[in-house]
Amino acid sequence: MKLDLEAFRHRLQGDLVQLRESIAQANEAASTVTLDQSSVGRLSRMDAMQQQAMARGMQERLATRQRKLEAALARIDAGTFGRCCQCDAEIDPERLEGDPAAVFCVDCMTELGRDGGQREAR
Repeated sequence: MKLDLEAFRHRLQGDLVQLRESIAQANEAASTVTLDQSSVGRLSRMDAMQQQAMARGMQERLATRQRKLEAALARIDAGTFGRCCQCDAEIDPERLEGDPAAVFCVDCMTELGRDGGQREAR
């Protein structure tokens, strides 16, 4: 089955726009917590610090997703989009519809899961 690369490119670019907006929001939420010590209790400070830590975790996940989407666009440009990075087999189009940044076919993903992901992609 022939993949509609332009449709995937358009989707990936749209996902990146939304992701960059989410990153900006996460950056704002992860900024330094400043609270008025005289009017805010210890639990409120702890809650604010916990929220900040969660926002930092979100920043990391969003940055990882951004790298994956950018890599998928690069694979489209290189002519390797839709090919498994491990065995070079075609990735199931339904898998790509679910996650256009997928880099492994189901067989390789299963194998990588079995060995704990210790093998590196070629």
